[in-house]
Amino acid sequence: MSQLQEKEQQFMTAAEQLKRVKQELMNFIVGQEEVIDQVLWSIFSGGHALLEGLPGLGKTMLVRSVSECLDLAFSRIQFTPDLMPSDITGTMILQPGDEGRQEFVFHHGPLFANIILADEINRATPKTQSSLLEAMAEQTVTVMGSTKQLARPFFVLATQNPIDMEGTYPLPEAQMDRFICKILVNYPSKVELKEIALRTTGLMVPTLNKILASSEVLAYQQLSKEILVSDDLLNAAVSIIDATHPNSADAPERVKQFVQFGSGPRGLQGLIQMAKTRALFAGRYHISLGDLKQTAMPVLRHRILLNFEGEASGVTTDELIGEVLEQLGEGAKSR
Repeated sequence: MSQLQEKEQQFMTAAEQLKRVKQELMNFIVGQEEVIDQVLWSIFSGGHALLEGLPGLGKTMLVRSVSECLDLAFSRIQFTPDLMPSDITGTMILQPGDEGRQEFVFHHGPLFANIILADEINRATPKTQSSLLEAMAEQTVTVMGSTKQLARPFFVLATQNPIDMEGTYPLPEAQMDRFICKILVNYPSKVELKEIALRTTGLMVPTLNKILASSEVLAYQQLSKEILVSDDLLNAAVSIIDATHPNSADAPERVKQFVQFGSGPRGLQGLIQMAKTRALFAGRYHISLGDLKQTAMPVLRHRILLNFEGEASGVTTDELIGEVLEQLGEGAKSR
């Protein structure tokens, strides 16, 4: 078997396994196919995700199910106003040594796991929220000058409630930018509500099978980086990011009117990597314009900051991203 054939076999095997992971989750979680897709794209892109939705829509269950399906160590942190950074990262504790001397021993916090559920992340103070910055960017934790390496793979899947703003602290832009995407968890349909009731109020309890090991998750993360990106599609991704800036000549009129700041370089990196992972799930060796369009909304919606006029008018960042993508499509047709 040639090297090219071996690589093709790798991609085919990866696509089949990733489809099995998605199907296993869909057998357990009712509906929410788009949410499951975006969570899996985030994980296999090596990024972190922010899930926003009403209480009781299964955000916590989804994150826990993903950890079981991928056989990854799971840790849940309930964010509250009195939560301290050391409650998350861990701390040094004085303990008696072998010779009776007191010595500092590091006590690991809940951050030392593979999948971290940061539940209601916006209920903690900015000081506590900032304790995640180093972990999310560099996968390390520094306590009293000592740097500890976190487990690999490592993902933070955070949740927040979009309606209950009392007693919350909005995430700063630097923290938001660490999330590769923001996923909106929508209310289920009537058919899905009925299925949820049947599954959760009877004697039958569905179980999850382990599909992948942590080493395979890391391998598929690396494989997604090998997906090819043509120069035309790289230019298209750059154009999408550039068009989110109000001072860009190519920005749609409503972006110029309602946006204060557009996406930065992390947005471009996230867009390319998510598009690559979506292509891997589809069993393709290269990204398409469709990959960019399907991943642009979750990748960019939290990276665009509206100005006062935009906030007052009730415009959403999703609407503005839609106009950017529509303009991109028109530009592609004209060429």
